[in-house]
Amino acid sequence: MTSAARPRLPRRALTGGLAALGLSLAMLMTEGAPSASAATWPSANGSQAVSATIPVSGTKDYGMTRLYGSGALGTGGQEENQKPILELAAGAVVKNVIIGSPAADGIHCLGSCTLQNVWWEDVGEDAATFLGSSSSNVYTVSGGGAKEAGDKVFQFNGAGTLNVSNFAVQNFGTFVRSCGNCKTQYKRTINLNTIEATYKGGRIAGINTNYGDSASLKKITISGDSGKKIIPCQGYTGNNTGAEPTKGGTDADGTYCKYAASDITYK
Repeated sequence: MTSAARPRLPRRALTGGLAALGLSLAMLMTEGAPSASAATWPSANGSQAVSATIPVSGTKDYGMTRLYGSGALGTGGQEENQKPILELAAGAVVKNVIIGSPAADGIHCLGSCTLQNVWWEDVGEDAATFLGSSSSNVYTVSGGGAKEAGDKVFQFNGAGTLNVSNFAVQNFGTFVRSCGNCKTQYKRTINLNTIEATYKGGRIAGINTNYGDSASLKKITISGDSGKKIIPCQGYTGNNTGAEPTKGGTDADGTYCKYAASDITYK
């Protein structure tokens, strides 16, 4: 007795469902698990100029609208202390949005937050900054991507845990940086899983070993870096004086930089 053929979902229905999860067809492995090995950068469904920071609480789905800075937010440079395009209250969720150029200081999370399927076309000061003083804070970045970050993509200033998965990054200085010289310092935990990093880049994670930070790296794919110049994990000695932090080791040590050679793939 033969089994009935399985119904096939229309391609539009499938891609729509994946977008809601912060994925694309090209970000799926043959086994069906998510992968960022061939990220597809989305097109915007309309654009909106933002002249003053937009506060967000609860859940906000932008439906792939492009937000870009104008007026006081109309800068894409690396100047410090810029205002963000979006400011998320503790517990807020933002999904399906493109941060265009100028991008100012991207997105600020004041506490635990979720960024789902968020794309930065040209990072300004930083793509997102994670704030908040509680060690129980959890910041989640699921899907999306960022390009052209002259310095950092994700700036981790607050306390707690940052989880980033299924994310693509191109042309960047540091992908995730634990603040090296904030006035108030914390122990910070960084978990990176299924990241596509395309050269040109400097380092995937930068952490302060003297404050007990750690970075766990899994399924990191580095493309276009045959010279292996991108550092998977850079240790620093951080401070709270504002001075430039000093660099430490770069090797996986199982305590601060947690990854195996098999977790890093060069293409």
